[in-house]
Amino acid sequence: MLKAIGREAVLVRKTTELRGLVGLIIPGGESTVISKLSIDTGLFEEIRGLISNGFPVFGTCAGLIMLADNLLDATAKQRSFGGLDVTVRRNAFGNQLDSFETDLDFIGINDSVHAAFIRAPIIESVGPGVEVLARISSGGIVAVRQGNLLGIAFHPEITGETRVHQLFADICDAAKLN
Repeated sequence: MLKAIGREAVLVRKTTELRGLVGLIIPGGESTVISKLSIDTGLFEEIRGLISNGFPVFGTCAGLIMLADNLLDATAKQRSFGGLDVTVRRNAFGNQLDSFETDLDFIGINDSVHAAFIRAPIIESVGPGVEVLARISSGGIVAVRQGNLLGIAFHPEITGETRVHQLFADICDAAKLN
């Protein structure tokens, strides 16, 4: 998705690969595995430190779970990086068979965003400093921003939607200027 908007992408698997980045995207996948592997590799505390220092981070689906301050239905050993003053429920829409696509009105993006939800979380509540960017038709919150942190419950890469990644790139550019 970054290449599609003319940005460089660097895979991060160890702490040294965090150096020189202007932002970090925590992708979808399995949040319990991301939690365990980040702890095992030493990335957990490094990423937590970056977040607490205002570094731009974008979490999609499992990445949103990893950015949440509060988790519902987490496993006993699961930890999140935190930073987003939100409460997130894992797998809020059910299993893989309950996956769906829908169009969203998304603050900061013209025209609707076509979103794919796959075993997706939902944001149950937000703190006072969190801006709600998108909701599904039932009113459930599926996209938020707090400072340099962006979190979404869906997979824009599935539908080829590049504008959310462009929004994050703009956040990164603005952070470099400050």
